[in-house]
Order: sequence, then structure tokens, then C-alpha cells
Amino acid sequence: MSGDTFGSLVYLVLLLLAIGGALLFDFRNLGKRLQQLAIWGLIFMGVIAAAGLWDDIKGSLLPQQAVMGDGRIEAPLGPDGHFYLSARVNGVPIRFVVDTGATNIVLSQDDARRAGIDPDALAYVGRANTANGTVRTAPIRLQTLDLGPIHDTQVRATVNGGQMNGSLLGMDYLTRFARVELTRGKLVLER
Repeated sequence: MSGDTFGSLVYLVLLLLAIGGALLFDFRNLGKRLQQLAIWGLIFMGVIAAAGLWDDIKGSLLPQQAVMGDGRIEAPLGPDGHFYLSARVNGVPIRFVVDTGATNIVLSQDDARRAGIDPDALAYVGRANTANGTVRTAPIRLQTLDLGPIHDTQVRATVNGGQMNGSLLGMDYLTRFARVELTRGKLVLER
């Protein structure tokens, strides 16, 4: 046994004796101390259980879209009342808010950069009226847009010249589907 190991062992024994001694010498509060120890034990076990179940908990808090066997895409209503779809734009995953009030696919500047589009080099020649006022827009074409098994090329879109927290999937894209249905907290898309 090395000197460091022996020192650590002596330290742990002394710490155990100090804690155990404090519990033993205070008999009148022993029940309360055992109750507090049990509460801390339950908290510790709860943290371990939550860590082990995180994937299931995350699925409930942040519901994900599902590709059904018949080529149908279903997306549950998010906790904030919006439908979200994840698509690959030029091979890069981007999370979209499904927005029936938006005409086009609208990329935020951050999402455009992630997809390999330089927003600083674009010509912002268009205008869009949004809930936050009028913003400048730049027309672009996405090389590829993949939503589950659905693959589209040369898709028209715009990049928003203003600040956006995310990107929008508007009506131009949704009209490519044979069926778009909102039912019982679920968005269903079929091509």
C-alpha cells in the first residue's frame, strides 16, 4: 500500500468516524437524522433514475416526427402549440416550424450558414410582412431538401434578412404533398 493510498484510507476512516460519531452521540435527534439520510438517499436514487430514463423523458417533452411504413410522415403537436419537422437541407439537419401563414420556406441566417449558404453574399431584394414587421428577404434555391424518405432538389426558398429563432416550412412546400392534415394534435403529410 502506497503512502497516498494509506493517507486517503486514514482520511476516509476519520471522516466516517466523525459523521458516525455525531449521529451516535445525538440520540435524541437520531430519528430525524435517519429521516434526512433517507430523504437524501431517495433524491440520489431519483437523479439516477432520471438519468437512466432521459431518452424516454426527452421524447415526451420534445416529441419527434415519425415516418410511417406507408410513406406517411406524422409530427405531434409540440408543447408550445406548434408543429415541428426536421429536414436535411443540403445534407444538414434543420428543424423547421410548420407555418401555414408563411408563403415560402424561410431559413434563418444561422440555418442558412449551417446549410452552406453565405447570407452575407446574398441579394436581399424581396420583402416580407411578418408579425415583427417588414423584413428583407433573399431568394435562394436549396440543392436538396430531404424530409424523411422524401427527396426534393432545387427547392425555392428565402433567407430572412432579420433576426429569427428558427426556420419556417411554408405553404409552397406543403402544397407539394397530396395530403396535409391536422388532426387530434398531429400533423400528417402524404405525398
